[in-house]
Amino acid sequence: MDGELLIRPVEQAIFFILALVALGLELWAVVDCARHRANAFEATGKRTKTFWLALTGGAALVGVISFFGVGGGGGFFGTLGLFGLAAVVAASVYLADVRPAVKDAGRGGSRNTGPYGPW
Repeated sequence: MDGELLIRPVEQAIFFILALVALGLELWAVVDCARHRANAFEATGKRTKTFWLALTGGAALVGVISFFGVGGGGGFFGTLGLFGLAAVVAASVYLADVRPAVKDAGRGGSRNTGPYGPW
């Protein structure tokens, strides 16, 4: 029995799952970015809402192309290609750095809050 017959379906299933997770992450980033006010971005010094919408929207577009291009042989738009990796990094930077700051600014900052909530 040829080893490729066993490895190819497993490899494609892993790439499909990774593309699905990456697409979910990128869509979460663009939806979260769209729901915050524009002045919250500028108040925290995290560039503008337009910048982050363009970046996360582009990441989501690359994620959609990567997701539907899983069976198409890969290339730069493949699941783990250069653009796919850059899209995941852009969405991750937004979710890890920008989102917490903008979320706090939307609530009015950290005034009158202790380690366990407001007081």
